[in-house]
Amino acid sequence: MILSEVSEMMGKAAQLQRQNKTAEAMTAYSDILMRWPKAADAWYNLALLQRQALRLGEALNSYQRALSHGISRPEEVHLNRSVIFSDFLRDQTSAAAELQQALTLNPGYLPALVNLANLYEDSGKRPEASSLYARVLAIDPNAFEALARFANVQAADGVDAALIERLRQALELAAAMSDRASLGFALGRLLDAKGRYREAFAAYTSANQASWGSTGGQVIPYDRARHSAFVDRLISGGTPAVRAGSSSVAPRPIFIVGMFRSGSTLTEQLLAGIPGVAAGGEIGFLPQIVNTELEPLFESLAGMTPARLDGIATRYRAEFMRVSTGAEFITDKRLDNFLYIGLIKRLFPDAKIVHTTRDPLDNCLSIFFLHLDQQMSYALNLNDTGHYYREYRRLMAHWKREFAGDIFDFNYDALVKEPQQQSKALCEFLDLPWSGEVPKVVNRAGPVKTASVWQVREPLYRTSSGRSRHYLDEIEGLRQELADLL
Repeated sequence: MILSEVSEMMGKAAQLQRQNKTAEAMTAYSDILMRWPKAADAWYNLALLQRQALRLGEALNSYQRALSHGISRPEEVHLNRSVIFSDFLRDQTSAAAELQQALTLNPGYLPALVNLANLYEDSGKRPEASSLYARVLAIDPNAFEALARFANVQAADGVDAALIERLRQALELAAAMSDRASLGFALGRLLDAKGRYREAFAAYTSANQASWGSTGGQVIPYDRARHSAFVDRLISGGTPAVRAGSSSVAPRPIFIVGMFRSGSTLTEQLLAGIPGVAAGGEIGFLPQIVNTELEPLFESLAGMTPARLDGIATRYRAEFMRVSTGAEFITDKRLDNFLYIGLIKRLFPDAKIVHTTRDPLDNCLSIFFLHLDQQMSYALNLNDTGHYYREYRRLMAHWKREFAGDIFDFNYDALVKEPQQQSKALCEFLDLPWSGEVPKVVNRAGPVKTASVWQVREPLYRTSSGRSRHYLDEIEGLRQELADLL
């Protein structure tokens, strides 16, 4: 009788969970646990829901209760706990410990091996990451994503022909478009490093096509007219008429905005080398608010009140506090926040905005060579990338007219040529102390979740400046798109 009652209650809770009724499902599982506190599966499912609701401490506790009551496949629980530590709490040490526990329980558990390798990669531990990806491939030679990641952690100047051939053979075997995309981007990187530029461009083109194919038609294609109209509306109505209260409360935000591959990661790491500044990485709070609570956006902005702005700003600060409770300044490197500078300046009237820039052709080409989320569908076609770039420049020109004294153009190409002069100018703009030396980013130990993970750990270099000169024939359409901006 008890078993059937538990089963019935678990079924009802699971149905609420499938219906995305998170609060009701959590209540249902809590009711079960009030009567049967050793129900490990109920603790596990409750933890999943608590994580979705960002009740992270409770989720960790519930996962631990599931473990203590003998949950089956405990390695999966340790994997889930590691994700909370790494992706939400920025505690890489605890995340690694959870993954090691998972592997102690099941040494061949591929998800834990891959995640631990990813963690090492984010932390700049190239040999450790490479070794773990190799271990995954020894267990499953057709783990194509692991092969792509293995190729990407190899130093470009040390890549041999055998690895290139291995990627080519994997591309012939891989059926899933997602695998073909990952392998293709990795192959393009190696061919580019070897100076085989025509082959590299072909590999990147095929990789982008596979990336689009992997969406199964679930992603809206980039629509030039629609995006231009959106930028028009941002220019005419993207800034609320009212503002929040004073923002001069620590930690104060420094927003880093711009296009992907514009030197933003290096910029953030330079700033993080200055006492009192903490690197916040890509904080997703503002885009999430825009796409949920502020829908429809322009109507919400038009009806904004100071009290509502104050509430959003307070919650935003809570996100900063996740990064550091002692820093005076915290960076937010969510680059597409350039779309919402009008809202940012009403949330934080004193906020400073660092706009990272780069040669337009180099920038667009680097985006095309990057395996981005397919939701950014403009990146899958080089000429669409050019159009998006043009609209971005148009919008930034508007924001700079509206907030001229609070936006600083920080150019990557100028930085690598004159690092001391450019770093000093950046510090002066932000009212940060200038030590007389460029802040060091070499061997920075903190995690870097970005496609620039290896570049940012090396001394300033110029090889990315002027990259487009190797692809002049392939980018003729892009050159025409951006002719007046070059």
